[in-house]
Amino acid sequence: MSRRCALTGKGVQTGNNVSHAHNKTRRRFLPNLQKTSLLSEVLGESVSLRLSTAAIRTVEHKGGLDIYLLDTSDADLSPEILRLKKRVKKAVAAKAA
Repeated sequence: MSRRCALTGKGVQTGNNVSHAHNKTRRRFLPNLQKTSLLSEVLGESVSLRLSTAAIRTVEHKGGLDIYLLDTSDADLSPEILRLKKRVKKAVAAKAA
């Protein structure tokens, strides 16, 4: 399982531990990933995702998973999330018709 946020793509970064003597050793900065279930109102089901805390806050700020997916461009989303976005678009279109 990769250490990457499903929505934002935020992943592991690398850098240095720097001691008082200015010795540098490599280290990894891990993203704060949480396994969460978000409710899709249009699909009427819960979607389980591994998201960074920043992505969770962004989804809540935008007003839910469906609105976030419809506002975000396809280039910024992973293939798994693109499939979910297509399902949401299809459900919105069916509900409008």
